[in-house]
Parts: sequence; C-alpha cells; structure tokens
Amino acid sequence: MARMRTALLPLCVALLGASPVLAQDARSTVGASLAGTRLDIFATGEVSAVPDIATVGAGVVSQAPTAVAAMADNARRTAATVAALRKAGIADRDIQTTAIGLSPQYRYAENQPPAITGYQATSRVNVRFRDIKAAGPILDSLVAVGANQIDGPNLSIDKPEPLLDQARQKAIATAASRATLYAHAAGLRVKRIISISEGSYDIPGPRPMPMMMVRAQAKEADSAIEAGEQKLAISVSISFELE
Repeated sequence: MARMRTALLPLCVALLGASPVLAQDARSTVGASLAGTRLDIFATGEVSAVPDIATVGAGVVSQAPTAVAAMADNARRTAATVAALRKAGIADRDIQTTAIGLSPQYRYAENQPPAITGYQATSRVNVRFRDIKAAGPILDSLVAVGANQIDGPNLSIDKPEPLLDQARQKAIATAASRATLYAHAAGLRVKRIISISEGSYDIPGPRPMPMMMVRAQAKEADSAIEAGEQKLAISVSISFELE
C-alpha cells in the first residue's frame, strides 16, 4: 500500500501540471474506456506561515465652517501624514491613496429644512508595512502629525505561491492516501488517476478592525502589531479508477 501511494504521487503532480486542454483531452479519452469503479476524492492541503506584510489604513477627518477650509486643513494634515511615512522609510509603492471625500454637515429641526452648519473633509491612505514590527511606532508618529483614524491591520504573505505549492502537494497526498484506503476497504486496488482539478485556495486573514482613533494625551506604550500565524489552503478533486 505504501508503494502504491508513492507511485501515485508523481503521477498526480504530473497531471496537475498539464495544460487545461491536455487535461480535458485526457478526461474524454479515459472516460470512454473506464472499465472499473470510479472513485472521486475531494481533499484539502494546508500549510501555516508567519505573515510578513501588514496593510493599515491611515485617515484624516477635518471639519470646518466652509468647504474650502475643510479641504485645506485635510490636505495639510494628509501631506504631513504621507511625509511622516516617507521619513520612516516607507517606499512610495507602499503608500496608496484610497479615498478623498467632502460632505456638508447638517442641522435638523422639526418642520424646518436641513441647514448646513459646516463641512467635513476626509482622506485615507493604505500603507503596506514590510517590517511588521516597525509598524506600530510609525502609526504612532502618523497620529502625532495629524492622522486621526487608523484601521487594520490586514496581514498577508508577500509571496504565497511556494507555500501554496506545498499545500497542493499535501492535498494530492491526502487524496491518494484516501483512494488507497477506500480501495482496500472495498477489496479493490487503485488502477490509475482519471482526472485532477484544483478547486479554490484560501488565504484567510483577520477582519480589518478599528485600531486606534485620536491619540490619548498620556502615552503609555507604543502601538504594536503581532504577526501571529496564517493558514493557506488548497483544495483538489481527483478521480481514480479502481479495479
């Protein structure tokens, strides 16, 4: 049985790397000549890794009696925020403006039309931190120069493909092992693989949550982001012929 699993794995990997056209031709060819029992296995492979990227949103909210004043204050504080990021060594490619907005603020009174009392200007940049441990103190510096909304982090892995390939290998090994188990239980043996298809892959991350609003007057400690561990998963569907 161990030798059978060992023999199946190279075949699984070879078929998985075939082009979609070749895989389709193979399915149509072997499907017509299937003489034994067909067994369909769905399996998932998982690997774990420490995230090496943290994406955080830094926003500025400004309020003023006029639209011009609100936008001017927002632009000034946003520019200071971006300058602080660059001073901290964050590359331009890792700083992205994601929102700019301006909206009137209203006062509502019974039996009266809404009255504009002022304007609120908003802006937001997403910052990609490639050194997660350095992210917390940098975020603190952003608040010091004018940012008053911080949300995140969204933790991710910069280059997940090698890890996903490991997950693929685990998924294929699991499917081959299960096929051998089913065949043995039914008094049969695994003859060959009919088809392989990859389902979806999943890289779950924490839901972005508000981290910090306006900074408190008394500073007790620097903000910190802990990377933890993240799972990456690949699912595959493999059809075997048993005899």
